[in-house]
Amino acid sequence: MSILFPIARRVLLGTDPERAHSMTRSAPTPPPVARIGAGRLPSNPLEIAARRARNPCGVPAGVDKKAVAVDGLLALGFGFVEIGGVTPRPQPGNPQPRVFRLLEDRAVINRYGLNSDGAEAVARNLQGQKRPGIVGVNLGANKESNDRTADYAECLRVVGPHVDYATINVSSPNTPGLRALQGGAALTEIFGRLNQVRDAGRLKTPLFLKVAPDLTEEDIADIARVSLDLGIDALVIANTTIARPDSLRSLHRNEAGGLSGAPLMQASTDVLARFRDATRGEIPLIGVGGIMSGADAAAKISAGASAVQFYSGMIWRGPELIAEAARSIAAEQWT
Repeated sequence: MSILFPIARRVLLGTDPERAHSMTRSAPTPPPVARIGAGRLPSNPLEIAARRARNPCGVPAGVDKKAVAVDGLLALGFGFVEIGGVTPRPQPGNPQPRVFRLLEDRAVINRYGLNSDGAEAVARNLQGQKRPGIVGVNLGANKESNDRTADYAECLRVVGPHVDYATINVSSPNTPGLRALQGGAALTEIFGRLNQVRDAGRLKTPLFLKVAPDLTEEDIADIARVSLDLGIDALVIANTTIARPDSLRSLHRNEAGGLSGAPLMQASTDVLARFRDATRGEIPLIGVGGIMSGADAAAKISAGASAVQFYSGMIWRGPELIAEAARSIAAEQWT
């Protein structure tokens, strides 16, 4: 590891979390230190959304909500980037402070509340751009919306033509009532409306579904059944958790919001394996949550994932984590 990353990390950790996030996201291209490992990635391409990603390591939603950092994230070595969450109309999200580092726990709690510039602004940032990696969008609903199904449909109509896939976010813990849409009846209505949008616009945009880690066995069985019935193209498992493990030590451990980072690894991987069994391996799975090492990434693959997404781990490990995860996944797949 370059000696420069620990220095940069100390600077960023000494800055307000949301400001630090904005600083790293807004850099137009990564500096040389940020490219460490990008040239040492193994050749293990993966097909996502009918396109070939150079490796199965992706950026989850929440990192680049405006589609302004895609080129820089791909230059770091990621194989695919998921922008968003995007809402049809601009909304500011929750009041600040709304991001908290749990340094002792290698974790983060956020309650952004789907702050978004809106679908039209994001579509303008994406329009006409051809990139070497796969770009998806995470579709959300406005907090004050009376028809959230219509919100997902409008986002897909506006942004769908400019991306390789769209993930339906019904699992954010920071929008009141959103997780209630994970039930079978609600999902059937949402995806029915989305299919109408695809047909009307002659879109071939694959549709993914992102679920919460805080699910019962009955929830998993219901979502798996509906996903198979509807022909959902992939499941993203999982979003941040509202649980607070007893092991947390940070003074921020009781802040409201979604917990990500190391404490989420075991729970999200367990849910991933349960979805693999419930879907009989018939739906591709993307493993998210708590990846802090190459071994963690390989564990997601072993539990049933075809690809992974991570970001919190980059706070502690830096860009070297991308190459380490890609190598570990390649080793897992070759054994």
